[in-house]
Formats: sequence, C-alpha cells, structure tokens
Amino acid sequence: MPLWSARALIEAPEPPKILKQVHLDYLNAGAQAITANTFRTHQRSLAKAGNGDRAEELTQLAVAIARSACDEGKPDALVYGSVAPLEDCYSPELAPDIETCKQEHGQMIQCLVEAGVDLVLIETMCSAHEAIAAAEAAQEHTPNAWAISFCLSTDGLGFLLDGTHISEVIPAIEDSQFVGINCVPAPMLADQVQHLRQVLPDNIPIAAYGNVGYADEDGGWVSTDAVKPNRFAEYAMQWVDSGASIIGGCCGTTPKTIASIQSKL
Repeated sequence: MPLWSARALIEAPEPPKILKQVHLDYLNAGAQAITANTFRTHQRSLAKAGNGDRAEELTQLAVAIARSACDEGKPDALVYGSVAPLEDCYSPELAPDIETCKQEHGQMIQCLVEAGVDLVLIETMCSAHEAIAAAEAAQEHTPNAWAISFCLSTDGLGFLLDGTHISEVIPAIEDSQFVGINCVPAPMLADQVQHLRQVLPDNIPIAAYGNVGYADEDGGWVSTDAVKPNRFAEYAMQWVDSGASIIGGCCGTTPKTIASIQSKL
C-alpha cells in the first residue's frame, strides 16, 4: 500500500471536509498538536501509484486542511508536518543511499516549510543513515523547527531496525526540538523511553507515541490490551514516569485514546 493514509487525499469524496473532521475529533479530545496527513506524500511514494507529479499539491493540501482544523477548533494547537521513511517503515534495507535520502527528504521538508507547518516531524525512522540524512536536510531547511522519532527494535533497548544503536545517531540529531520513539507496541515503550533518557542529552525532550499492537510476520495485525483507550493511557503515564514529556498515539489509536490520556494528565 504505497499511498497508505495519502489515499484519503486522493480518493475521499471530500478530502477537506472529511480530513478536517478527523483532525477536529483529535483536537476536541485534547490534542495540543496534530500531524498533517503527509506521511505518504513524498514524490517517491506517490509515484508508485501513478501520482508522483502531485507531491507538492497533496502535501500543501494536507497541511492546509490541518491548519483549517486548528483555526476552527483550537487556534493555539500546533500543526506538525510528517516526514516518513522513503520506503517501508519496517524494512531498513530498502532505504536509498544517503545522498538520495537527503535530496528527497530535503524536497519534502522544503515543501512542508512553505506550506506553513509549525514543526517538521521526521518519524518512524528505522535506518540510521536515512535518519541522519533527513536530519541534515531539516537542519538546512528549517534549523529551529524540526524533530525526529525512531521505530526501534523490540529485541533489546535502543536499537534501530537496521541494528544501529541510537546513541550512534545522537550527534547528528542534537539540534532537534525533541527526540521520539513511535510505532512500537505501547506495552514495550516505557523501557525504551527510560533507556533513551539515559543516552540522550538532558536538554532534549523525549516524545513517546506507541501503537495499540504490532505487525506479525505474515503482515497481519495483532492487538495488545492497549487497544482499550484507558489501558493505553495507563501505558502513556508509564512513559511519562520513564522520562517522556510529549506523549500521543501512533497506529491504531483514536480520539478516544487521546481523550483517555488527557483525563489522566
């Protein structure tokens, strides 16, 4: 599914109306920042579905919809621009070479900046060299308004899916507004956050936004008890206790999840 969430920008009968309502649902649930639907609006991703020439158009549309939702529902909320891995989030071996990564992420980041996001969020990074390339591109295009989040292995603490320990990447990301962990099952996230707090400079905040489950070896989805909003919120409080100061939800979470987190803060 190369388009993933970007399908809503192309196939929904009224994308501005439908996506705006989704954003409003999260804002009304208590979200203080929302992420524009740009996770799969890279030119590379869109090209796989024959829409490569629409990257700039769809990225700008996604940001405009998110901004409109904030203006209507919570004017002080922030709009993050999502920057995803160029290939599959769980397949670091597919990441292009570092120069290609820097060029293509640079194009995406520049488009997000021009569209008016408050912060560029490089997320779900599973390859060290792609994360470094994206961070370098962000530092060039928006030096004071970017952050990065990693998809870590559930085998051991602090390892990206390509086997690199996150401590090896830190020198390249020390200018980020925060460093996060996402797309990890919620029950497994507290230990990862605690470990990250130990290896990350004290002045860099940590973000944590986990999944309600995980993908199995056959490409299916296995839910954990975090699929229940109240249970997810309990896990989120563990992330705070472990050192996270920014919390939210990734795959499988809903406005009810955010509302449950808000009720515990």
